[in-house]
Amino acid sequence: MSVVVEGARKEFRARRGARVMALDGVDLEAKPGELLVIVGPSGSGKSTLLRVIAGLEPLDAGRVLIDDRDVTGVPAGRRDVALVFQEAALFPHLGVAANIGIGERARGTRRRDVESRVREVARVLDIEPLLTRMPTELSGGERQRVALARAMIRSPRVCLLDEPLASVDTELRLRMRGEIRAVQRSLGVPMVHVTHDQVEAMAMGDRVAVMAQGRVLQCDIPAEVYARPATTAVARTFGPLPMNLLPAVDGVVTGVRPERVRVNRSGAGRAGTVAAVEPAGEECLVRVDDVLARVPMADAPHPGEQVVVTWRPEDEHHFDAETGARR
Repeated sequence: MSVVVEGARKEFRARRGARVMALDGVDLEAKPGELLVIVGPSGSGKSTLLRVIAGLEPLDAGRVLIDDRDVTGVPAGRRDVALVFQEAALFPHLGVAANIGIGERARGTRRRDVESRVREVARVLDIEPLLTRMPTELSGGERQRVALARAMIRSPRVCLLDEPLASVDTELRLRMRGEIRAVQRSLGVPMVHVTHDQVEAMAMGDRVAVMAQGRVLQCDIPAEVYARPATTAVARTFGPLPMNLLPAVDGVVTGVRPERVRVNRSGAGRAGTVAAVEPAGEECLVRVDDVLARVPMADAPHPGEQVVVTWRPEDEHHFDAETGARR
């Protein structure tokens, strides 16, 4: 089972007749059994792409294939695709068990089989104690687990997640990352997960597709996208922190990750003034003029202090100043 998007183009009409290209010739594949994470800033087209795969948005050009079958003109209800949104959108008048099993009942599945499947998926997601509760009695994280269970119970051919962890707290988010991975592996179907969280993308994805302005800029395993960003846009977008991109010299933009920058109080290097220091646990972020560094808290300088920043030549990335492409 795979999902393939070929030459996808989608344009929206904005206010005053202006047109916005949401998808600009997107080619992308979620391979069999793969968790593909799409990451990018707001307005990059990632959620539109998810809705196109689900059949909720028609394409202006291009096509969508699921398991080698062209489903471009197939209605959403006949694509056998499960979609989980950022907001759980549970039925408030139904209990948790009824919310999870509502789709199976609508498809005519026997009541006994529905109840068995509800208990099974609830056990996988560790929400069995919640089955007798009402949605109003649940926390945000619990509601999202119920929504995920409702999607998983049908054993769909494809599972699509649109920022499902954005509304849960940090501790639960860490747990649910692993749970979603476990569920995806148990189902064995391609899963496409949309997020703006770079750390989440790196932690969860078998591969990561970085989007900006309606285009896929790079698609590869997370470690490769981090180590060798294809463009300056990817370098700014992907990673725990944006890459430092220094002014062009002879048509070349030099980039260096904040994690690779060292801040010294003396010696050779790039001299500058500490503009800001932001604590971050055992480390801190130090802004020296136009360079951001991540350094141990014990070595943190003070704002206004004169320092020298350095990095190893092998930690540099070089990009074409005109096209932004990696050299």
